[in-house]
Amino acid sequence: MATLFVVSTPIGNLEDVTRRAVAVLEGAARILAEDTRRTRTLLEHLGLSKAVVSCHAHNEAARTGEVLGWLDAGEDVALVSDAGTPLLSDPGERLVRAVIGAGHSVVPIPGASAVTAALAASGLPATPFSFFGFVPRKGSERERLLERIAASLETVVVFEAPGRLTRLLEDLVGVCGEERRVAVARELTKVHEEFVRGTLSDARRYYGERRVRGEVTVGVEPAPSPSGADVVDRAAGRALARALLDTGASPSHAAREVAKRLGVARNEAYALVQEEAGG
Repeated sequence: MATLFVVSTPIGNLEDVTRRAVAVLEGAARILAEDTRRTRTLLEHLGLSKAVVSCHAHNEAARTGEVLGWLDAGEDVALVSDAGTPLLSDPGERLVRAVIGAGHSVVPIPGASAVTAALAASGLPATPFSFFGFVPRKGSERERLLERIAASLETVVVFEAPGRLTRLLEDLVGVCGEERRVAVARELTKVHEEFVRGTLSDARRYYGERRVRGEVTVGVEPAPSPSGADVVDRAAGRALARALLDTGASPSHAAREVAKRLGVARNEAYALVQEEAGG
């Protein structure tokens, strides 16, 4: 039976490709790539000459039928993204589901990942953690994610474009406070790799004075566990949250009101609102 291999590739340093990944890429009949130019650069470095076919967010649906045809014909196919592990903020979910549904094998070839690389060197708690991909640019979706980060009791990892990093740090200061610890990893595994570790206030100040370039991964430490004076009467808090939600208030607005009226930490207020909102 033919196999779809989901192959992790280097996130910067081309020497980070595994021997197994090289063998799989060499043996595959075709390689599906998010950006064929970047993948060909890797293949040239490895001394491989292979058929490379595009598979990105705009053509994944149409490409899936072709891939199933190749697999049905007994041809192994390798899926790669521009860098790191496919499907983590990259295309491929639809394809993998379809291949599994058609009864073909899907085999992961582990390797580099900006998520785990940044987390391992962040100095923040490594487990448990949540990964949310790229931060939405605007609107209620962005607001909800920022509130989730503020209330999270586990480390949160996100991606951000370099031109939007300063704004993200400013927004995080607004919902988490200046003293929450953060680790900003930039250009991981590359010549200009950089980690900035400290408080959100420190990171905001540092990047506010510099032009940010390259890929950015941000880790945010968990919210402090509520204790002592921060513990709210949960019944009163949930009752107020329910009343506010019933009037049409958004979860973020309701959390602000609960925090203000009951004098509790923002993350605890948001957790209460989320309980009433059903998640």
